[in-house]
Amino acid sequence: MAAPAKRSRVVAPAGSGEHDPASDPDPDPDPDPDPDPDPVAGFLRWCGQVGLELSPKVAVSRQGTVAGYGMVARESLQPGELLFAVPRAALLSPRTCSIRGLLEREQGALQSQSGWVPLLLALLHELQAPASLWSPYLALWPKLGQLEHPMFWPEEERKRLLQGTGVPEAVEKDLSNIQSEYCSIVLPFMEAHPDLFSHRVRSLELYRQLVALVMAYSFQEPLEEDEDEKEPNSPLMVPAADILNHVANHNANLEYSPDCLRMVATQPIPKGHEIFNTYGQMANWQLIHMYGFVEPYPDNTDDTADIQMVTVREAALQGIKVEAERLLLHERWDFLCKLEMVGEEGAFVIGRKEVLTDEELITTLKVLCMSAEEFTEFKDHSGWEDKWEEDSLMITNIPRLKASWKQLLRDSVLLTLQTYATDLKTEQDLLSSEVYVKLSWREQQALQEDIRQPKTTPVP
Repeated sequence: MAAPAKRSRVVAPAGSGEHDPASDPDPDPDPDPDPDPDPVAGFLRWCGQVGLELSPKVAVSRQGTVAGYGMVARESLQPGELLFAVPRAALLSPRTCSIRGLLEREQGALQSQSGWVPLLLALLHELQAPASLWSPYLALWPKLGQLEHPMFWPEEERKRLLQGTGVPEAVEKDLSNIQSEYCSIVLPFMEAHPDLFSHRVRSLELYRQLVALVMAYSFQEPLEEDEDEKEPNSPLMVPAADILNHVANHNANLEYSPDCLRMVATQPIPKGHEIFNTYGQMANWQLIHMYGFVEPYPDNTDDTADIQMVTVREAALQGIKVEAERLLLHERWDFLCKLEMVGEEGAFVIGRKEVLTDEELITTLKVLCMSAEEFTEFKDHSGWEDKWEEDSLMITNIPRLKASWKQLLRDSVLLTLQTYATDLKTEQDLLSSEVYVKLSWREQQALQEDIRQPKTTPVP
């Protein structure tokens, strides 16, 4: 994932608390009961106070942007030009918030699988702190009650519109983990410090909204090359940087230095054009899950489609009638699991030009299509040493695969397509029809997400 990529979905430890979320007070997501009538002007004044330097060639605006606030070019910009620089003291994180000492002392009690709890507690405190340093920045946040992440859609709508994408299943895990994290860690902490957290922020619904906001707006500083074995850095909020919208063909990039974070143009940007950052190489299913939007088809050059690993196993089991052969196939699957090539919840990821999980897919096709003698030799030698002769499995290389591999891959694709509610032609016709403009925003986003590459690249 690219350096400025935002963090993936939150994962909290299993378990549950005794707290009844239904007893939560209604959340009041507005951080300022008397908001600035011109939040952009207030934010720009704040930038000057904290040393956040905006180039005179850029403007924060709602005009000329794809969604909400964005940043546009006042004048033409060239690659390498500095758009703004954010001093590290202006970042909002557990290390800079007004309760940083408490969060540092209690860090042992705030450990979670997600790693987000300290930042979320910092945000909960700053939202209701009457003199928060970040109030002008918080005023530019979207209304928390209007976030469009699928976790806020009715369950029926989520399942109906996003069937086959994997998003409904991911959201169910998110919601379970968020509730567990809130009940077992966050709420007890807030109740232990009532002078720092008012009743209006002790709410599971508000906590869900902040998780979604962190999911969509936070940044995660990349590890250095020699730190690959370390745990990922915790997420942090980067004022100004989170104003920029995302497209795959972005024209700006966030750079990290010891003193500040710098947004730099990476392409020529004509006057009046929007400035786009990248949230990473994100497929449309990831965008709608984590950010609540998709890029219109076919603009997202990073879009991918998944074939669930267990679907390949199911395809391989089709037509097997002899129990001994069925047992042998399960033995092969178990061996692939031990090699960490497959898993019950994993997926093979197919991009527009290549299979991104090429080693896993090639190994799986090879093992599941082996003769019994070949599999015995494969096990005895802990796998063959031969390598796929290409650096990656390009889509154009698929016709060169062995016939048995192509057949298994084709069967797997056909099983995957059965999970979709409609076919490609129906969806493409709908995109170009008058009916499309009459669809709800969620229906339009779901339709754009559902049109994905395997439907246009059938296996020979």
